[in-house]
Amino acid sequence: MNFDALGAAWAPRLLSVLRIMTGLLFLQHGTAKLLKIPTIPMFANLSLTSPPGIAGILELVGGVLMILGLFTRSVAFILSGLMAVAYFMAHAPRGFYPILNAGELAALYCFVFLYIAAAGPGPWSIDAARRK
Repeated sequence: MNFDALGAAWAPRLLSVLRIMTGLLFLQHGTAKLLKIPTIPMFANLSLTSPPGIAGILELVGGVLMILGLFTRSVAFILSGLMAVAYFMAHAPRGFYPILNAGELAALYCFVFLYIAAAGPGPWSIDAARRK
């Protein structure tokens, strides 16, 4: 089996899968904060003008746009920045190591979104369909 050929054939599709799954997982944060689905007690009295409220708006809208692959590069760049800010504001003050400050998810999202901003949406996206 030629893994190089297999990888070359599937890499664009897997980029789309990465984008879609990242969007779905990210969307949960927005729905929990804004729509209360699922209900998380710490988000019960969330103000939309607070930093977590603004993040929730970006998570909800950005998550949907990531899933659809619409305005992907711009949205991914903004979400990467959002996750960098979240890491340094909410997690880094708790300690140096991400595993101890509970910031590994924010750091991972930051770099996945940065990769998607550079690599693009992949072939299974509205952006790709619009280019045709």
